[in-house]
Amino acid sequence: MSTPATDIAAPLDRLSDMLDRFRVRASLFHAGPLCGLHVFDARPGRAFMHVLRRGTLEIRHPKGLAIAPTVHLSEPTLLLYPRPLHHEFLNPPVDGSDFACATLDFEGGGQHPIVQSLPAFMAIPLAAIDGLEASLDLLFSEADQVRCGFRPLADRLFEVVLIKLLRWIVDHPADAGVREGVMMGLSDPRLARSLVALHRAPEATWSVERMADIAGMSRSAFAATFRMVTGTTPAAYLLDWRVSMAATLLRAGCAAKQVAIDVGFADSATLSKAFRKRMGVSPRQWATEATASGQPPPVHPES
Repeated sequence: MSTPATDIAAPLDRLSDMLDRFRVRASLFHAGPLCGLHVFDARPGRAFMHVLRRGTLEIRHPKGLAIAPTVHLSEPTLLLYPRPLHHEFLNPPVDGSDFACATLDFEGGGQHPIVQSLPAFMAIPLAAIDGLEASLDLLFSEADQVRCGFRPLADRLFEVVLIKLLRWIVDHPADAGVREGVMMGLSDPRLARSLVALHRAPEATWSVERMADIAGMSRSAFAATFRMVTGTTPAAYLLDWRVSMAATLLRAGCAAKQVAIDVGFADSATLSKAFRKRMGVSPRQWATEATASGQPPPVHPES
């Protein structure tokens, strides 16, 4: 039975299940003026969020990338680097621009589904994001003076700012520079219904027909739209989601046999085959390397 059109139009929380399963933590490391040149090196697993509160800024990126080597800003702006990327800030030498800066720890690093779907660099004027002003006012009031518990509170407020940014991206993917992936899929009201249901219950028996029914679309229209919007097929997306979920559970110390059941594989052997094809190593090797290094090992998918 097709999902009623009224349900398709109903409000939908498109982010909570994903953020519950793949967490993000922020850590404030600077609040106040920055004068002169400041370098932010690319390190594995490290992402950055900067808030330009006031002043002017010149940003420099390595040449030869698919982003502008030099960016000039003159209005309050939110800057996001979801993946490791070397960048440099050149501020006025006296009375430098005012910032709040935090590192972001996306669980799974580059394999975090949100990270995979975002551009390497984003610069969004603060005025463009509805509802951000109150959160930033509270963030800066905490950062401007040292009080009991100010650091963990500032960290949580940075996470609030990130969630508000992700909301804005879902509603404005083209303005954010998003072209495909899960964030693009969540921006489509019909596909979002299926994606949220899949994210919530990856262990369920999913067919393209069932996904299409939840989206209120025919099978053929759903499959074509899904591939056009996300850049992959429904079956490939489901497999990637299950493998990503498995990696998260394995890093948490869960046994492969139970992980296979929890994410929808028939048994641990089926999980191992899919995991090796997607990640290039077995689940056991992945868990061992992730535990030893504190970071997810590099992904080398089998051809």
